[in-house]
Amino acid sequence: MVKACMALLAGALLGLLPIFPGPWAAEPGAAEPGTVQRGAYVFHLAGCAGCHTDTKNKGPLLAGSGPLKTPFGTFYGPNITPHPTQGIGNWSDEQFTRALRLGRAPDGSHYFPVFPFPSFAAMTDGDILDLKAYIFSLPPVARPNRPHEIKFAFRWRFLMVFWKFLFLDAPTPPDPAKGASWKRGAYLAGALGHCGECHTPRNELGGLRRDLAMSGTAQGPDGDPVPNITPDKKTGIGGWSEGEIRDLLKLGMLPDGDFVGGAMAEVIGGTAKLTAEDLTALAHYIKSLPPIANNPFKKR
Repeated sequence: MVKACMALLAGALLGLLPIFPGPWAAEPGAAEPGTVQRGAYVFHLAGCAGCHTDTKNKGPLLAGSGPLKTPFGTFYGPNITPHPTQGIGNWSDEQFTRALRLGRAPDGSHYFPVFPFPSFAAMTDGDILDLKAYIFSLPPVARPNRPHEIKFAFRWRFLMVFWKFLFLDAPTPPDPAKGASWKRGAYLAGALGHCGECHTPRNELGGLRRDLAMSGTAQGPDGDPVPNITPDKKTGIGGWSEGEIRDLLKLGMLPDGDFVGGAMAEVIGGTAKLTAEDLTALAHYIKSLPPIANNPFKKR
């Protein structure tokens, strides 16, 4: 009886979850067929290779990642090569879009938010189709997915309906009062780069703490703290210039001459490929963030 009631409630909530059109999306019918060249640009900035490739063991590109440890269990990025059975080679444009915008698999099951679909929900139609075109241009790999090792209380995917009802918000349209560079930077950071997925603290259920956006978190993808990148002068990067932010995003070099490592080094592999205009836009947006005093490196 309890399971039946939960199923009915889940179904009702599911009906409240639309496929969000990205706030920067083209008008209906205006999206062009995806192109490989544009898709490669999106691919590198979105960091797809880092989450879907076992780089430590020199695994095939996008054929599945190594372990990602979280408070909820250990996750393994799935095979997203265009293999027809082991990968996503049979996915339609609509199914690919639903995965990125709603975290839904072709069979209707839910992805866990370790896949950053809450951020990808803001992607434009064109960028989604371009990304799919690029991924589908890569070699297919017949490698089965490794099952996640999730703690007992969190392993039921149907519970994601409730999680999405609480935390999957429709993307916020860009501030019309802001300039074009700021808007582009907001899109690069918020949607494609999904910076907040690593730099924003989460609550007990894994939802992002919007009140502490970009202020760092005590446990990142490597298990180490992720720094505060708001302009707070004591705990963030308030003393950095936009030029120093660009140097970090282009070269991985910090203002003191040191270089980043770990997961951030993989991110730099993508941001280093940004055009000069996009690099400036991203740095401009990060510098404009509200300062938040939060030190994720402080022992609690």
